[in-house]
Amino acid sequence: MLFSTTILSLAALSTTVLAAPSPWNNNGKGNGRNWGKDRDCKNGPFEFTSTYNIVATPDQVVNGTTPTGGLPGAIGYYNFGINSDKDLICWSITLNGFRGNYQSPARTATHIHQAAKGASGPPRLAFPNPVGDEKEAISVGCMTGPFTTGVSTNGVDSGAGFKVKQIEDDPAAFFADVHSSLAVPGAVRGQLA
Repeated sequence: MLFSTTILSLAALSTTVLAAPSPWNNNGKGNGRNWGKDRDCKNGPFEFTSTYNIVATPDQVVNGTTPTGGLPGAIGYYNFGINSDKDLICWSITLNGFRGNYQSPARTATHIHQAAKGASGPPRLAFPNPVGDEKEAISVGCMTGPFTTGVSTNGVDSGAGFKVKQIEDDPAAFFADVHSSLAVPGAVRGQLA
């Protein structure tokens, strides 16, 4: 039951795709949705301190600072809900037109990296790769810190010590992406702000 409620709430999070962060005012009293008698929530069972809705495209992908063109024809919709008080991030990620195999030195190929627009940077969060086919692949879930990515520099994981509050403090310094064997630097990319 908890899993299906989580899926429903994350599906609600993913219904609107925008290019900039937007608040999720979820601290009111009910909204007519029947979340159950034990729920008293406005838009879902989670309270997020921020949300981000990103459209990731191939033309934003770089290797270092050199544009690569990504994976032509692919697009990604990344929807994140953050509760920085609990170091919690929830996601609903949908890929359309993704081809090839997932490929990355990290434990997955779907990430939030730390870098400004037009630059590469280390992954800070690794998400389960979307499941589906070329037409549509989806990943939905939530996780809390401490975070790991599987990428180590000098023996330290690139997710070590990372807090989701860092995203809220400077969303323009982070981007979401996915890596393909056909576009290893990235298939699609989108800045969080």
